[in-house]
Amino acid sequence: MNIDGLRVLVTGGAGFIGSNLVKRLVGKGVDVTVIDNLWRGKKENLVESGQEVINLDKKLIIEDLRNPEDCCDLIRNYDLVYHLGDVVAGVDFTFNHEYEIFHDNILINTNVISATIQNRIPNLVYVGTACSYPLELQSSFDVSVLKEEQVYPAHPESGYGWSKLMGEYETELAGKSKGINVGVLRLHNVYGPGVSFEEEKSQVIPSLIKKAILYPNQEFVVWGSGKQYRDFIYIDDVVDSLLTIFEKGMNEGAIQVGAETPVTIKYLAEEIISISGKSINPIFDTSKPEGDRGRIADCSKARAILDFEPKISLREGLTRTYQWIAQQMSN
Repeated sequence: MNIDGLRVLVTGGAGFIGSNLVKRLVGKGVDVTVIDNLWRGKKENLVESGQEVINLDKKLIIEDLRNPEDCCDLIRNYDLVYHLGDVVAGVDFTFNHEYEIFHDNILINTNVISATIQNRIPNLVYVGTACSYPLELQSSFDVSVLKEEQVYPAHPESGYGWSKLMGEYETELAGKSKGINVGVLRLHNVYGPGVSFEEEKSQVIPSLIKKAILYPNQEFVVWGSGKQYRDFIYIDDVVDSLLTIFEKGMNEGAIQVGAETPVTIKYLAEEIISISGKSINPIFDTSKPEGDRGRIADCSKARAILDFEPKISLREGLTRTYQWIAQQMSN
């Protein structure tokens, strides 16, 4: 399918991933509207070089997707919905607000999917997360390579992972029984310029970069043992996949994307310290939560269907992200 000439809605489009997708879509000449409540997203994410990426008065709708009536009224007259709107934050916030995150994401997902069906929008792309994989497959420091089908039998570690898995399931049901085209892209850990580095909402890469920038005025503390590992994928590679799934991956079930490389948090910290150019001795605080011990993606399905291949190395991606955060903090 071709996206040219379509009317596209991006929920959560003022957030990190959403705003990067919006910029790419606008660059292709696509008519884009954004819905975002600006809890984590920012208007500034939709401004580039002093110019609005979209008309913020007309094309940015600031609303709460937990309200079904609002969703039904607002999500209409589009050809494609990219659904990225959700409640997500760092590991501490995630485990201290499990009920609220689960409750809100279930409402957001079902309201957006229902509005898409009721208003006869023919195409829906849902963005899921590797946090939805079972706890048992992520509980060892040994490298665990995961395929899409291993998400069942379901047992995510967090309410966030459960909420996103339920969104996947509801999206796939909508495709099977309501006659709309659906794509499900399951993401591993995404990073890059534009990522949130606020203390409560930031995830591990921006958090460690911020600590390196602030050092020595702030200690460089790493949560957990440092042995836990993740599969980090750069934002540009994710946006490539979001565009390609509409072109090639609709109605193909969940497709996961990652870099297929296990990166320990200890190694990640060392790379960030190296990029900073500072002499920093990291402190590993094992009293803090470290989340799942590890997971990486098997991207065989993404390669076969989407011709997916990540282009940005970890070192290059971290350098770009470090420079962007340093610039933002100096403003």
